[in-house]
Amino acid sequence: MTFARTALRIARPLLAAVCALALEGCGEVWNDPYPAAESGRNILYSAFTDRPKHLDPVQSYSENEITFTAQIYEAPLQYHFLKRPYQLVPATAEAMPVPRFLDRDGRELPADAPAADIAESVYEIRLRPGIRYQPHPALARDEAGHYLYHEGGPGERRTLYDFEHSGTRELEADDYAYQIKRLAHPGLHSPVFGLMSEYIIGLKELGEALKSAAKAAPGQWLDLRRHDLPGVEVVDRHTYRIRLKGKYPQFLYWLTMPFFAPIPWEADRFYSQPGMAERNLTLDWYPIGTGPYMLTQNDPNARMVLTRNPNFREESYPCDGDPGDREDGLLDDCGKRLPLVGQVVFTREKEQIPYWNKFLQGYYDASGISSESFDQAVQFGQSGEVNLSDEMKAKGIELETSVSSSTMYMGFNMLDPLVGGQGERSRLLRQAIGIALDQEEYISIFLNGRGLPAQSPLPPGIFGHREGREGMNGAMYDWVDGQPQRKSIDEARTLLAKAGWPNGRDAKTGEALVINLDTTGTGLGSKARTDWLAKQFDKLGVQLVVRSTDYNRFQDKIRSGAAQLFFWGWNADYPDPENFLFLLYGPQSKVKAQGENASNYENPEFDRLFERMKAMDNGPERQAVLDRMLDILRHDAPWVWGFHPKSYGLEHGWVHNRKPSTVINNTLKYSRIDPAQRETKRAEWNRPVRWPLLAGVALLLALVWPAWRHWKRSEQARAVEVRA
Repeated sequence: MTFARTALRIARPLLAAVCALALEGCGEVWNDPYPAAESGRNILYSAFTDRPKHLDPVQSYSENEITFTAQIYEAPLQYHFLKRPYQLVPATAEAMPVPRFLDRDGRELPADAPAADIAESVYEIRLRPGIRYQPHPALARDEAGHYLYHEGGPGERRTLYDFEHSGTRELEADDYAYQIKRLAHPGLHSPVFGLMSEYIIGLKELGEALKSAAKAAPGQWLDLRRHDLPGVEVVDRHTYRIRLKGKYPQFLYWLTMPFFAPIPWEADRFYSQPGMAERNLTLDWYPIGTGPYMLTQNDPNARMVLTRNPNFREESYPCDGDPGDREDGLLDDCGKRLPLVGQVVFTREKEQIPYWNKFLQGYYDASGISSESFDQAVQFGQSGEVNLSDEMKAKGIELETSVSSSTMYMGFNMLDPLVGGQGERSRLLRQAIGIALDQEEYISIFLNGRGLPAQSPLPPGIFGHREGREGMNGAMYDWVDGQPQRKSIDEARTLLAKAGWPNGRDAKTGEALVINLDTTGTGLGSKARTDWLAKQFDKLGVQLVVRSTDYNRFQDKIRSGAAQLFFWGWNADYPDPENFLFLLYGPQSKVKAQGENASNYENPEFDRLFERMKAMDNGPERQAVLDRMLDILRHDAPWVWGFHPKSYGLEHGWVHNRKPSTVINNTLKYSRIDPAQRETKRAEWNRPVRWPLLAGVALLLALVWPAWRHWKRSEQARAVEVRA
C-alpha cells in the first residue's frame, strides 16, 4: 500500500498543474527571462559580456565602460546623431566654442594665424542654465541647507539605494573645472593625464602639487577647490575657460568625452568618507551625472539597469540628417523629447550562443553576429552583396553594416635588430612579409568577409583617407581592372632575396630566417589563425615561432621592447587623422616614452610633418601633408597593414533609430521601441509546447491507475470486514 500512497501523492499536484495549464491562455510565454512586471513596458533590452571596471569618468577608457558612462555623464559637446562625416554640436553648452589665439605677449591673433605664432588657445564655454543633476544622496540637504550624508560614512547601509534621501542641484561651471582637476589626482591615475598635461596650462604642475598634498595628509580627502589650475578659469556660474598651450584643434573632440564631463564636489566628498570604498560606494560603482539615464541597478556579474533621469534637460530628437535618413525612417521622431526609451536593461552573457539564441527569441532587441552564427544570419549574393538570410527576414530582423573607425594591424618592433630600424635590408624584409600576409584571405576565412584591407592607418570616414587608386598602397598592391590587387608572392620572394634572405635563408651563412610573433591568442580559433599565419610565412621559406603568453606578460614585452612582431589595434577616440597617426609618432614611443607608439617607429620627416599636421584645419593643405606622411609609412612599412573591421549589427523590427557608429557613444537616448509589437512576436516565437507534459502525465496515470484500483478494492474489503 505504501507504493500506491506515494504514487497518489505525486500524481495529485501534477494533475493540478495540468488542469491549471488547460485553463491558461495559449499565448503565455514560459521561458521569459524577465520579471512579469516588465511585460509591455518601454524598456530596451541588451546584453554585455565584459563587466565594466571603471564608471568614474576620470578613469574609464574602455568600450565596455563607455556603454554606460556616455549615457550618464554629459560633456559640453556631442556629435550630431545622424550627420556623416561626424559633426560636433553643443550638448550642455549653449553654443560651439570658438577658440581665441594669443601670442607669447598675450596679444590676440587672427583665426588664420600660423600655428608657430600661437602661444595659447582659449576656449570659453557657456553652459545652458537650468540643467540639473540626477537625484543622488551626495546632494541631499536638510531644511537648514546642511548636507545629510557628508559625515559619518555609510553606517549600516550596504548600497547607494539604502540612503533614505536624495537631492539635486543645478549644473555649474565649477563642476567642469573640478573634473578637469581630477585628471591630475595622484590616486586616480587618469589614462589621459599625460597627454592633457602637455596642453592644459598648469595641469602637470597641479599633478605635482596634489602628490605633495596627498603625502602630507595620507588618507584624507583632497578638496580640489582649494588648488588652483591656471588653465581652467571659472568666469561665472555658467561659464568657464580652458587655456591650452599652442594650437590643438582636436581639443574640441575631447570635449565630447566623459573625461571632460562634470563631477560635483559634493559627490567627491561623499564617496571619500571612510568605509565607503569597502562597500563599493564609489563613482566607479555609482556614478552621478546630468545625462538622460542614471544607473539604478548595478550587479556587473548579472544585470545593470539604466533608468530615465527625471531631471534630464530638454533635448529633442534631430530633424535633419544625411541623404536617405528620411527614407530609412531615421527622422520619424523629429522634435520628440529625449530619451525615447524609459529604461535600458543589460544582462550579462558570458557565452555567445545563449546571447544569440535569446536574440532570436526576442529577448534582446539587437545583437552583433558572431562567426558561429554568421551563416545563419547572413548570405552573400552573386556579386558579393551582403543580405540577410531568409530566416532573419521572416522574423523582420534588419541588418546594419558599416566600416568601423578602427584599424587592426601587425606591428614590427622597430628597435629589434632583425626586423627594425631604417636599414634597407630590414625595410625590404618588412615589405616582403606585408605582401605575403594576404589580408583578403584572412578576412574571408576568419572574419566572414567583415573587414576592409587597409591601405594605411586611416580608415574610411577619417579626413585624409583616400579612395580608389590614389589611396592605394603601391608598395603592397597593383591597380588591376579598376581595383587594387595584392602583389604576387613572387614579388615578395624577390624583395626577400634583395634583403639578403633568398628562400628564407641568409645569403652568406645559410642560416634559416626565424620570425617571432608575440600574442595573447589562446581563445577559440587561435590555433587556426596561427596555423594560417605559419603557412603565409612558409610561402617565403620563413619560419614563424608563435610565443603565446598572458596579457600582463605580453604588455610587459611591448613596454620593454622585447617583442618582435605582434598583433595590435586601435579604435578612434575621435574622428581625426591625428588620433591614428600619433600611433607612429616618434615621441610617443612605447619603450622610450611609455606612449602609444607600440612599434617604436621613428622617422624625422614623418615626425616633423605630424607636428605640422596636428595643428592644421581640414583642407587641401592638410590633405597634401597627410598624403606625404602616408607615403613615408608605406615606404618604411613599420606595420603589416591589416584591415579596418566592418561592423554587422542586427535589430528586430520593433527597434527604431539606430545608425551605426564607432565614434558616437551616447546613442541610447535616440533609440525607440514598439513594446506591443515585441510582446506579440515573443509570444509567437516562444509558444509553450504542452504535449510532452501531457504525455508524461498520461503515462504516469497509466502506471498509477492499477495501483490505485488495487488500493481502493483493499480499502473497501477492509471496511466490509470491520462492519461484519
